[in-house]
Amino acid sequence: MKLHDLVPNEGAKKDRKRVGHGISAGQGKTAGRGTKGQAARSGEGPRLYNQGGNLPFFRRLPFMRGQGFTPPNRVIYSEVNLDQLIIFPANSEITPAALVEASLVRKAELPIVLLGRGEVNVPLKVRVHRISKSARAKIEAAGGSVETL
Repeated sequence: MKLHDLVPNEGAKKDRKRVGHGISAGQGKTAGRGTKGQAARSGEGPRLYNQGGNLPFFRRLPFMRGQGFTPPNRVIYSEVNLDQLIIFPANSEITPAALVEASLVRKAELPIVLLGRGEVNVPLKVRVHRISKSARAKIEAAGGSVETL
């Protein structure tokens, strides 16, 4: 089979309806648009969700103020996983400054949370703002130490 042998299935392609091509074409004169009015003209047409004087559907719905409650004093953390710490040699001290320098954290001003994805094989001295239980257990099992800031 070659490229010139490929053809679509029978009935998969239909010719478009050529409107406005005379009375014998079946869609001549007004071309299925009726007579006069906004729908008969070319161009924009009514805006989306226009209901012509009725109160629009989305304004009839009860007013929703977002889903749930956003606490005003929430803390957004920069997340770092254990498998990202393989670039550090044994017994190195991992601080927020060291993570920024290693390009593991984009925003230096955000507090850092260390999460437990991956494994640690070398002892590390970790000083971060928050750490998950599994990450703490893996670091201490490898002979490292953890300090929260």
